[in-house]
Amino acid sequence: MTATPRHLYIERRDPARNMARFYALSIEPTLFGDVCLTRRWGRIGTRGQMKAMSFPHEDEALAQFGKIQRQKASRGYRECLT
Repeated sequence: MTATPRHLYIERRDPARNMARFYALSIEPTLFGDVCLTRRWGRIGTRGQMKAMSFPHEDEALAQFGKIQRQKASRGYRECLT
């Protein structure tokens, strides 16, 4: 079992630019034995968009999870405290 988080919800807010965005990541097993990395993003308060990526091994999904998490953090997304 790995210590890497399997679910992540982060937000980016900038009232001066009327920006309120969210980004959510989750890793879950599929019925066929693969691992699915699900990404959801959009404006806070909307359903947003979704993209799912399937990987044969969990470590590949975790690597992609970490890469996306670092990219979003560099763009100003932060975990919400509420």
